[in-house]
Order: sequence, then C-alpha cells, then structure tokens
Amino acid sequence: MTPPKIDSKGRSRRARHFDRAALYAFVPVIAIIPVWFIAMTLLWLPIGWLTNIALWEMLFAYLAAGSTLFIPSVQRRILTLLMGARKPTSGEAPKLQSAFNEVTQAWHLRDRNFAVGVVDDTELNAFASGGHLVIVTSFAITELNHDELCGVLAHELCHHLGSHTVALTIGQWLTLPIYFLARVGAFMRNVSHAATDTFARRSELARLLGRFIAAIFNAMSLFFNAGYSAIRFLGNMVGRSAEFHADQRVVRMGYGRQLAAALKRTIVSGMRSTSHPPARTRIARIEAALRPDRKGHPSTTRPRRQP
Repeated sequence: MTPPKIDSKGRSRRARHFDRAALYAFVPVIAIIPVWFIAMTLLWLPIGWLTNIALWEMLFAYLAAGSTLFIPSVQRRILTLLMGARKPTSGEAPKLQSAFNEVTQAWHLRDRNFAVGVVDDTELNAFASGGHLVIVTSFAITELNHDELCGVLAHELCHHLGSHTVALTIGQWLTLPIYFLARVGAFMRNVSHAATDTFARRSELARLLGRFIAAIFNAMSLFFNAGYSAIRFLGNMVGRSAEFHADQRVVRMGYGRQLAAALKRTIVSGMRSTSHPPARTRIARIEAALRPDRKGHPSTTRPRRQP
C-alpha cells in the first residue's frame, strides 16, 4: 500500500482540511443570518404565544438540530431525503460501486463513512453534501463509462476533503425556514385573493381588507424569495471557486484525465450550470495542470488500484 502523497505544506492530500474555497463558502452563510433570524422570529410568534418557549430557545433548538446533519448516519437518511435522492437500483449499483470502490481504495478513504445516493435526473451531474454524502444523477450513471465516473466521484470526494460542503450544509439548513415562509406567503396571498373575490363582493370595506391582507402576504413572499435568491446567487459565486479547487486536487491525486473526459461529455450533452464554471474552462485548467513539467515528466500519475 503506497503512502499518501504530501503537498508542499507537508499535509496529506487525502487528509480533510479547510482550504480557501471552504472559507469563502461561509460568505453566503453570514449573509443569510439576518434573513434567517427574521424568518425564525415570524415562526416563533404563534409558538411563543401558545407556549412558554422563548425565542432564543427555539433558535438554539433549530441550530442544535442542524448540527446533527454532520453525523454520517443522519446524512444518509435526512439529507438524502431532503435532496430527493435514493439508493442505487440493482442495475446501477454494480457500476457505481465499482467506480466508488476504486477511488476510495486508491486514496485510502474506505474508512471515512462516505456514502453515494442517486437522484433521478436527465442531466449529467453530481454534487457533494454534508460531510460524507455524494449524489450522482441517474443519467450520469447511464452515460459515463467507468473511468469517467471515477473522475466525477473523485471530484465530489475532493469537495469533502477540502471541507467545501460544511458551509453548504449549514446554509441549506438555515435556508429552510426562509424558503418555507416564501412558499407560505405566496399560498396565503392566493387564498386571500380567492376569499376576497368570493365572499367580499358586496362589501367595499371587506374587499379592501382582503386586498390589504393579500398585500401583506405578497410582501412576505417577495421578501423571503428575494433573500432566498440572493443567497443562491452568492452561493453560486463562491461555488465556482470551490469547483476549481476540487478540480486541481483531483489532478494532484491522479484522476485529472478521467474528470476531463467526463466534463467533455457535459459539453456534448449541452448541460449548463449556474453554480459551476464553464466546462471548457475547467477542462482547459485541468489539461494545463496535466502537461509535462520542464523535465518532461507528467505533472501527476494515476494512483494504483489497491488489491
């Protein structure tokens, strides 16, 4: 068994640590806190009126519940459910498990409790979440060959090794009440309009009151939708940096060519993503990192599969 590769700072490339991209990923988390606090306060108002629960107790309980998302067993159940993912089918499992085993065994990651889920989608995509979960689309499993699938899984595992998913998971948890209130506001606005049109036809005062209530719910929906959209925009901006960091780590760990081949498939399929840099840009950077150095040696070699 070969020892882990060591970078210029003496750290194992297979060790988990916070890189710059992981720190940048906390920018959207910091930005979301005021909107999250407002959302939680609105949710607490009826709860606090009916019970003796204080606002700080509700905030603490919500944050404590979110901390459990970093427990591997909880990630497999809760995060997979929240993302609409499922276990691989009997037809998908052999191909997916073979690629997953190759990468984790080559990088000595078999004891890290990583898990893979599948989401039904017609796009060639994959993403990492929590600290141990990798999600792959059913289309990616079908369309990619073994080496390309290894490259994709290696990239997602590098997100975990760079701790890029820590801030992402926190942000997703904080976003839930914001998204919920945005949907509630839109629903209640529609209900208010319908009730006004149905029951307040003969009373101008009732019609004005109904319109006023609908306007309040509409403002709530617009406010939380704007906050949700802003957070997603910030997340996509910092997410691009994380993609480049993960790509370069994949190259250093020996699966750059496989990842580049998979990215070329995304170009052929015509897939575009707002949260990822253009595939052509990523391929160009990967291929530049793979070019021979001045001594004529490749910049990286693929790790041997372990018996």
